[in-house]
Amino acid sequence: MLHENERDLRETILRISAVDVRKCMKCGKCSGSCPAYEQMEYHPHQFVAMVDNGDIQALLDSDASFKCLTCYACTERCPRDVRPARLVEAVRLLKIRKQGQNHLKPDAIPAKLEAELPQQAIVAALRKYSK
Repeated sequence: MLHENERDLRETILRISAVDVRKCMKCGKCSGSCPAYEQMEYHPHQFVAMVDNGDIQALLDSDASFKCLTCYACTERCPRDVRPARLVEAVRLLKIRKQGQNHLKPDAIPAKLEAELPQQAIVAALRKYSK
């Protein structure tokens, strides 16, 4: 039985990723096509299984989500359209949000950068990191 915090983390990841982990038939094709397989502590098929089982804290404690190349090879190879890369991205985003170090405030943008960066990039960064 999952604790309330684990259940909340699992539901957050599933909501962010919009992935149905129950569709996975554990064939391993996603991990077999991963170019970063050797560098990742947890592989794409393991991300799917761990999210399904609610073992989110282990994923958050690992740096495997940052070693993913986000090439979507795992998503392309999946015969059930599970989209493991989206789960990896959701774990990465949750980890960034939990750390609280990547929140961007308008005052943190140096005036020098405002002239050099496209306005769309600044607005996108504020939207992404201010939640």
